[in-house]
Amino acid sequence: MSAPPSARRRTAAALAALAGVSALLGPAAARAEDLAARYVALGDSFTAGPFIPHQYGDPALCLRSRGNYPNLVAEALGAAEFVDASCAGAESRHMTEPQTLALDTAPPQFDALTPDTTLVTVGIGGNDLGFGEIVLKCLAVSVTDLTGDPCRDHYTDPRGRDELAQRIPETGEAVGEVLAGIRERSPGATVAVVGYLELLPSEKGCLQVPYATGDIPYLYGVWEDLNAVIEKEAAEAGAVFVDASGPGHDMCAPRSERWVEGIFPTRPAAPVHPNADGMAEVGDRVLASLGVRAGSPLA
Repeated sequence: MSAPPSARRRTAAALAALAGVSALLGPAAARAEDLAARYVALGDSFTAGPFIPHQYGDPALCLRSRGNYPNLVAEALGAAEFVDASCAGAESRHMTEPQTLALDTAPPQFDALTPDTTLVTVGIGGNDLGFGEIVLKCLAVSVTDLTGDPCRDHYTDPRGRDELAQRIPETGEAVGEVLAGIRERSPGATVAVVGYLELLPSEKGCLQVPYATGDIPYLYGVWEDLNAVIEKEAAEAGAVFVDASGPGHDMCAPRSERWVEGIFPTRPAAPVHPNADGMAEVGDRVLASLGVRAGSPLA
């Protein structure tokens, strides 16, 4: 099964860059082979790629795609051994606990880690924050005040405390524990922590994102805070942080420029999730974070 054309083009470019580096640097490029000896991908649906062609793997309801960024990175690096343990709906606790699905159970994702693992990518934290709940709740309350900020009101208690703001540091702690667990199980691995793609514009919504006007900047701020705490935990753990942000490619972007689909997807992807182009972009950024770029050796 093949990846989408745009993904194949990006992967081909990365392969060409890596091949060029190998030809120019000779023995120095052997580090690429060392890095790719055993690659394990961990994460939630933003890693797995639900409904992006072609779906594969067991359990099927983990909704992993051949076109997700781990598969693209594995192909570009020429990984000798590759395990995609990501699963839609995963929280940080599912690194060490089984994940119950509708018709099956996914094993703890850390089961894929071994002492000889050389590269780990991980994208986690969104479901710890309550991603699905937030998407649905903010959509439901938007009809009560289309020009206000009913979602912010919902998550603010009578004392003015923001529940989502309180969840952010808790999510950071959970991510930090995940990174410590990776280091314990795969001490020699390079670890790349992948942030979340930009879901919303910073100020104004659109038909694809039918949230109340005042909640657009509020939710954008929540996304910023989530990525910031993930980046902080990555730095403290000595891991690489892969910044997936980029204005102009959110759910409100033109269809051809969109990396994340809206409430009603126009391309194969889950609602409010990355499409094939988004996955290809994240794959490119992971490769760049590892030093795979034209004219540059692996860092």
